[in-house]
Amino acid sequence: MFFTPSTLVHAHKLCHICPDIPGHEQNVPAAAWARRGLKTKRSGATQPKAPMSTVVDRQPVPHKKCVLIVDDDLELASIYEHLLETFNYEVRSEANGALALKHLLSRDVDAIICDLRMPELEGDLFYGAIERVKPHLCRRFIFLTGAADDPKYHFFLSQVKSPVLHKPVHPERLLMELQRLPEA
Repeated sequence: MFFTPSTLVHAHKLCHICPDIPGHEQNVPAAAWARRGLKTKRSGATQPKAPMSTVVDRQPVPHKKCVLIVDDDLELASIYEHLLETFNYEVRSEANGALALKHLLSRDVDAIICDLRMPELEGDLFYGAIERVKPHLCRRFIFLTGAADDPKYHFFLSQVKSPVLHKPVHPERLLMELQRLPEA
């Protein structure tokens, strides 16, 4: 199931009018309940069953996919971070492969969006390190780079099976590639 930001806001508002969700009634004034013809638990009356429209609120929360952006262009990384958060991704950014490697040693992610040309540990070397310590993460890479035409990376890019997107990438293309990645 896919939720847009507006449907998430609507679902959040539904929580505040649903009388059967424990704990929410104390956040809503009694007058608001009365306008809907309902009595609160504070008055001792039982409340009617929740309307069918609140079934969405009771569904288990889908796994929020975690994305790691590895790029030394902090401004661009921030733009992609905000874009992905808008689409309900949990996002973390690191400025180079060394910092990203440290992060991944303690936690797995669902996707890694990685630049090639970076200080300290470049994208191809970062990928090689991940291949040795957490090989299952290698199928979750998307390379997002302005250096794909650099002869230095030709051999690496011809061997790796990850998508390679050229900067600047259109947001829809990035989202599409994220959805194509194998599940964790």
